[in-house]
Amino acid sequence: MAKGYWIARVDVRDPERYKDYVATAKPAFERHGAKFLARGGAYETMEGPDHARNVVIEFPSRQAAIDCYNSPEYQAAKAIRLTVADAEMVIVEGADA
Repeated sequence: MAKGYWIARVDVRDPERYKDYVATAKPAFERHGAKFLARGGAYETMEGPDHARNVVIEFPSRQAAIDCYNSPEYQAAKAIRLTVADAEMVIVEGADA
């Protein structure tokens, strides 16, 4: 089964309150088997608009990634994120090796 991935590009407006989002989202990530492959860090923008924070999260499947996003735990975190950051996010299915 192919893995699923969240790919998020984020501009944080309130770094202190963004910590609340991270803490609130953690249980959803743990319950759905999330593994962070990239979380911020150094980057080079090659094309398109620049975003200060780039995140890639691996899940056991695309459905697990979708279920995590739709979970009550993540929706509570999302409500916080919407007030403190601007984000673009997609969920993609990984390529079978």
